[in-house]
Amino acid sequence: MNNSHSHSRPLLRAGVAGLLFLLVCAPAAAQRASLVTVDAVNAQAFAQTLPVVGRLVAPQMGAATTRVSGTLASMRVRVGEKVEKGQVLASIDTEALELQLALVRARAAMASAGLKTAQAELKLAEQEVARLSGLTSSAAVSKAAIDDARQRHAIATAKASEAVAALRARQAEVKLAQLDVKYAEIKAPFAGAVTERFADAGGYLRSGDAVVQLVAASNLELEAAVPAERLGGLDAGAKVEIALDNGSRHRAIARAVVPEEDARTRTRRVRFSVDFGAGAGLLAAEQSATVFIPAGAPREIVSVHKDAIVRRGGDHVVFVVEKDAAAIRSVRVGAESGERIEVLRGLVPGELAVVRGNERLQPGQKVRLANAKAVAKAEKKPAKKTGAE
Repeated sequence: MNNSHSHSRPLLRAGVAGLLFLLVCAPAAAQRASLVTVDAVNAQAFAQTLPVVGRLVAPQMGAATTRVSGTLASMRVRVGEKVEKGQVLASIDTEALELQLALVRARAAMASAGLKTAQAELKLAEQEVARLSGLTSSAAVSKAAIDDARQRHAIATAKASEAVAALRARQAEVKLAQLDVKYAEIKAPFAGAVTERFADAGGYLRSGDAVVQLVAASNLELEAAVPAERLGGLDAGAKVEIALDNGSRHRAIARAVVPEEDARTRTRRVRFSVDFGAGAGLLAAEQSATVFIPAGAPREIVSVHKDAIVRRGGDHVVFVVEKDAAAIRSVRVGAESGERIEVLRGLVPGELAVVRGNERLQPGQKVRLANAKAVAKAEKKPAKKTGAE
């Protein structure tokens, strides 16, 4: 018996010590500050927007065609492959073209020889005229002989001119044949991606036949059909926001309003230059995108980041940081402005709203700022208004 009591006493002491530890440390753990991220409540200019679905358009799109007729010897690209300007896409068999080039070169050589003959005959005619003209006082030379010499000189001059023209024509034929050999290589007229192939090796192509379809996938623009009554805020240079299918949002600038109206829909096409930046993903021509068109004059609003809004008991609440503790505010929200949302009641500009770590916060709970340095840096700068353009 005494032996069993002696073994139980250490266990009892350990249990009491554990209980005392919980009673002392539990309040301290409850008071441990929660790590949160905050974002300032802003006053900003806001314009109501109208979403209009548009499409991405390529600055260049078209077919690469062959400029000579012949059998396609090789196809060097596949659908989906990116190519650079001037890259060889396919080639025509050049055997017949090279034979034609050899033929016209031979004809040019004959024309060159013919010119030399004509020039030699002209020189003889000039010499004869000069010789006979020097003997005009002699009875042995008649006026008729001199006239005949001059006529032969005129004929020789005409033949020499004809020989020059014939040589130039043959030289032009050589250049054309050289171009045909050069054009046997079908090259990309601009940098882009192959979206379709129209021919394969072994097929016969005529001059002007399409070989591949190319789309310039860089510097894509957005085109949207905008209602005519909404064009007032879309002068060249107007800034708007667009959204892609993957949810990313990007800035865009109205570049031009096409001066042609669709009578059925009462809309006009507007082209926007877009700064896609990060998050756009893999872009493609004809991809759909939404552009947010200004629907009214800008107005001043108080806004908070969307992540600051928490729903509790059917109400919208926001936790703000006051003296290193969380304070709860019931708010009334209005229109959305990009990643921010209008606050009609409950917050004032400059307050720090909790945007991360607010899910389990309780009023009065101590907090620590995860982005304290960024907040301090922002507070040193003068207030800056931002707009939903």
